[in-house]
Amino acid sequence: MGAERAAAPLMLDREVAGLHALDEAEGPRRSLLVRAWSAVWPQLAAVAAVIAAWQVVAWSGWRPDYLLPGPVPVFLRLSDDIRHPAFAVAVSITMQRALLGYAIAVLIGALTGGVVARNSLLRRACGSLITGLQSMPSIAWFPLAILLFGLSETAILFVVLLGAAPAVANGLISGIDQIPPLLIRCGTMLGARGLRLYWHVVLPASLPAFLGGLKQGWAFAWRSLMAGELLVILGNRPSVGYRLQVARDFSDAEGLLATMLVILLIGMAVDVAFTLADRAVRRRWGLTT
Repeated sequence: MGAERAAAPLMLDREVAGLHALDEAEGPRRSLLVRAWSAVWPQLAAVAAVIAAWQVVAWSGWRPDYLLPGPVPVFLRLSDDIRHPAFAVAVSITMQRALLGYAIAVLIGALTGGVVARNSLLRRACGSLITGLQSMPSIAWFPLAILLFGLSETAILFVVLLGAAPAVANGLISGIDQIPPLLIRCGTMLGARGLRLYWHVVLPASLPAFLGGLKQGWAFAWRSLMAGELLVILGNRPSVGYRLQVARDFSDAEGLLATMLVILLIGMAVDVAFTLADRAVRRRWGLTT
């Protein structure tokens, strides 16, 4: 009997070691390049299918070439535009607006979501309001933005902020709602309270869902920005939206489609970055293999 009791801890150690070996037996970790390619190639395949369908429609003669050119002349036009210095200036202006508006939206949305999620009274009072703001079309805010700030950079940033911040706040609220209560209690018992509890327990535990809110917030910010650059045109700030409007005014179908491709490619590049970040977070949190 005494020998069996003495052997029990040794058997338990062996079983635990076997479980650790199973956890670590997932093979060598793939390089960043391989992981990036695994995230990109499905999108490239979808883009190739869309381009093929576009070419078929152009060949069908549904619209004349000067209204709906095929992919080849549009890509040639895009190649010419990229080599022009004005193109780089337009993209840089648009990206500056996007990053600034998105950064402010993330800050305000995260603060709002964190406060609302942990306060039941504010949750009942503001939960539906945040969702309602998120569902409002960004174009509906521009008359008010122009009335308040005129045709200015502030009007564009105002609409980008209102488009992205509610999505970020809802993402954090959803992430906090999915945290097991036991985890919060454990953090409290270990001495984490107030801001320390948020920083060390709440935010890390809600990060997978919060990352989805950040991604959705970027999508809202990007759409709002494109609408803003079409409506609020500043002569001294030739942005991507400005180039889009100029191409429409001069019935330049090739330039119009080339600029639309730029908008699409930027959105896809940001989506790939979010996809890689989401996979890394899920792997780190043990939500995937």
